[in-house]
Amino acid sequence: MSQTASFGTRDLALVGLGAGVIASLGAIPPIAIGVLPVPITLQSLGVMLVGLMFGPKRGALACLTFLTLVAAGLPVLAGGRGGLAVFAGPTAGYMLAWVPAAYCTGILAIQAETLQRPLVRGIAYLAANIVGGIMVVHLGGILWLAAASHINVTTAMLGSLAFVPGDLIKAVLVVVVVQRVEGMLTLPRL
Repeated sequence: MSQTASFGTRDLALVGLGAGVIASLGAIPPIAIGVLPVPITLQSLGVMLVGLMFGPKRGALACLTFLTLVAAGLPVLAGGRGGLAVFAGPTAGYMLAWVPAAYCTGILAIQAETLQRPLVRGIAYLAANIVGGIMVVHLGGILWLAAASHINVTTAMLGSLAFVPGDLIKAVLVVVVVQRVEGMLTLPRL
């Protein structure tokens, strides 16, 4: 992998591909679980995937591109939602945290790719997903939810814990996919 300072056509294509992956995961119907007020979607899996596969800049730009499509009114969120109104809701912080989450995951993926043993590298990728794709997303979501709903942060955090097991499953799935793809082609993380 060569490091270049420029951002070229290939980079733009990967950003578009990443935004498309996140959008396509929104086409999968949300999973409603009776005890949870918000359905589970697979789009956060896409955030982890673009950060891990395409690196910090491209991953974050893919998420930003996706959020721009949402703001423009395209129905690319799970359940066919889109438009500026979704950014005013109490759970918008989770979605807005996707940009720094993908960046953080990408930074950690660059560090992990230097590891030679696939099992150790896979564990490092999982850690990148947990820190970026789960912790950063939940931090942004919890803080926004607490402010928007006028509840304390502890209450918002406790409510968010119900989604962590599903997020951990998504994080593992992303690692499996990325390690399979790594064996077939070189991932452009820088």
